Amino acid sequence: MTDPHPSGEPDPGEGAPGQAGRGEWLTANLKIVSAVSFLQDAASELLYPILPIFLTVTLGAPAAVVGAVEGVAEGAASITKLAAGRLADRYPRRRLIGLGYGLAAVGKVLVAAAGSWPVVLAGRCVDRLGKGVRGAPRDALIAADVLAAARGRAFGFHRAMDTAGAVAGPLIGLAGYQLLHQQLRPLLVIAVVPALASALLVAALRDRPPGRPPPVPPGGPAATRPRGTLPGGYWRVVVVLVGFSLVNFPDALLLLRLHDIGFSVPAVILAYVAYNAVYALLSYPAGAVADRLSPAVVFGVGLVVFAIAYTGLGLTRDPLTAWLLIGGYGAFTALTDGVGKAWISAQLADDLQGTGQGIAQGLSGLGVLAAGIWAGLAWGGDGRLPLLVSGIATAVLAAAALTFTLSHGADDGRRGLGGGQEATGRIRGEGATPR
Repeated sequence: MTDPHPSGEPDPGEGAPGQAGRGEWLTANLKIVSAVSFLQDAASELLYPILPIFLTVTLGAPAAVVGAVEGVAEGAASITKLAAGRLADRYPRRRLIGLGYGLAAVGKVLVAAAGSWPVVLAGRCVDRLGKGVRGAPRDALIAADVLAAARGRAFGFHRAMDTAGAVAGPLIGLAGYQLLHQQLRPLLVIAVVPALASALLVAALRDRPPGRPPPVPPGGPAATRPRGTLPGGYWRVVVVLVGFSLVNFPDALLLLRLHDIGFSVPAVILAYVAYNAVYALLSYPAGAVADRLSPAVVFGVGLVVFAIAYTGLGLTRDPLTAWLLIGGYGAFTALTDGVGKAWISAQLADDLQGTGQGIAQGLSGLGVLAAGIWAGLAWGGDGRLPLLVSGIATAVLAAAALTFTLSHGADDGRRGLGGGQEATGRIRGEGATPR
């Protein structure tokens, strides 16, 4: 990779916790990209809870197709992320972000026009290709725009706004479902409108050329470093994220499980709203705790909550219990989504944020592809088996990750799996946050 800092100037993204003032992390770019994500997620999540029912009831596809459609779509996004991350460290990030949101709008048009499940598959692939193009550049833009000590809050705020769209979208869908005589296809058409609006709003972003550092935090940068390679601590975090993705199958199958338990279409939509409401409310607090304590610990707690939610949903057929578990599942996502991105960003310098985020997100997405395929094939009549397998496997992973992190003390715990003498030197020497 071309070195964007030929002078060898230090990475200014470092800073001790507490350096960033309360207003320094809430930049104009963060506000705009959060609004863009709000609109796009309102569009995506308007159709997402009804898509499994649209596929199986309206188009007559089997349950295995639901898992395959979501898995293949996420796989397409994952492969794209691997390339988009590198491009984000070489070219203006705003262009890639705009292309990604534009493709997402086109994909939603295809889904709305679909008369058979292969067309839905094509539309979802185009939609998710857009996600793959925009994800790493957007996250790299966020990471480069704020001080390292505040990235948990920044990513938490972005995820909260994004997920607020996931609350608004299904509520709009539910109202439309009732007003439009319980027809599903008109809702797919409505979803196109906020998707187009989000693509247009990207023009308001102000992109720093890749490699140009953000303002130096108070006290100056902490260390100089050689550039161009991803540190060992980064790869250890990636192993945890990718290992977990292999049992974290698409949420569409969870919604299908609720339908199998006896939830009506409006109840499935409302359950998805409840999940996203919990996710939105807890995302910023989870990020703030990760800034003060440790992304690794917060993420590990999230895995424990995931294990409880999946195992419980696999065992219960009681609607009230299912409601509570879906709320718990929202807490899991809040504890892991933005926190996971902040955890990755803490291992990386500014000139490698796009590459590192793209690789981590791409490989994790390929894991979701595998999870969607095996869970769809093993779904059977009610989905109990894949839910129980995923819940138990995640409980083992969470126990191992938390035991390792906590046994290495506070300082190494803040760096997560990048702790230890050799890893610490490499992480600090390559410009990640000294946690």
